[in-house]
Amino acid sequence: MATWEYATVPLIVHATKQILDQWGEDGWELVQVVPGPEGSNLVAYMKREKG
Repeated sequence: MATWEYATVPLIVHATKQILDQWGEDGWELVQVVPGPEGSNLVAYMKREKG
């Protein structure tokens, strides 16, 4: 059975693609994007298989 590790990543609106591409290159998969605590920024939830 696979085990996973998770990360939360603050997203900057004008650099969202670059941020997600960089995490993707490191093996992370985007799970969800939600508003941040202040409501003005976004937070990405990422996962990747441990190993």
